[in-house]
Amino acid sequence: MNENSATGDSLSGLHVLEYPYRRSLGPVLSRFFTDLRDRKLTGIRDASGRVLVPPQEYDPETAETLHEFVSVGPGGEVVSYSWVAEPRSKQPFDHPFAYALIRLDGADTAMLHAVDAGEESRISVGSRVRPRWAAEPGGSILDLACFEVEEEG
Repeated sequence: MNENSATGDSLSGLHVLEYPYRRSLGPVLSRFFTDLRDRKLTGIRDASGRVLVPPQEYDPETAETLHEFVSVGPGGEVVSYSWVAEPRSKQPFDHPFAYALIRLDGADTAMLHAVDAGEESRISVGSRVRPRWAAEPGGSILDLACFEVEEEG
């Protein structure tokens, strides 16, 4: 036993656990991110006719290759959300916000993204949202900075 253990003091040290990686996107996600850079939202139609957003390379039911791109949005509806009252350092905002599943107009599935609602009372299931685009596009999901709640009326 060391002397710190006897007094109840504990020793600690910083340990950072990370999994840095790079991935190739392939033709479907490359198109999705290129369209985001150009301030457009794109899904893909599956074999049953559903529009998947974000687009997938293969049909989740049949495993067939998908290729029919579909423009969606730009607005959408909050399907589900979780309010983040105390954001952490690597989250998209330094003020309270929501992570939400958003079904874009024309899509059959929902995508996860941040919603800058200002305060929790401004967001609910069914809220209409619209994209806020990054000032400088870079060809990543960050080109879609977040969604904002649309004003009613």
